Amino acid sequence: QVQLVESGGGLVQAGGSLRLSCAASRSTFSLNAMGWYRQAPGKQRELVAGISSGGSTIYADSVKGRFTISRDNAKNTVYLQMNSLKPKDTAVYYCNLGSYGRGSYFPYDYWGQGTQVTVSS
Repeated sequence: QVQLVESGGGLVQAGGSLRLSCAASRSTFSLNAMGWYRQAPGKQRELVAGISSGGSTIYADSVKGRFTISRDNAKNTVYLQMNSLKPKDTAVYYCNLGSYGRGSYFPYDYWGQGTQVTVSS
């Protein structure tokens, strides 16, 4: 079993920044791809960014150039740096463990509890 624990959400004004963190319990963390998803009220959960075990990344078009995903394998942690935040970025953000191939991210059924990000205008 894998436990994923997110932190770093909060309330920020438009144009501001937040950094989300996700700590994984799995000792083989470095072998897995990791992803960040978000779900806004009334909308489906969507992929925000993914990172392979080797550091390749993929982003949703809506966050390209503003968000950066990274990982620290020594700490079993994946990060999401979010800059130039917009009100439409408001959502619950979830960490996921998955796989990465051919430029795509594929989620496994391992999810964190979610962390709320609210961007005010």
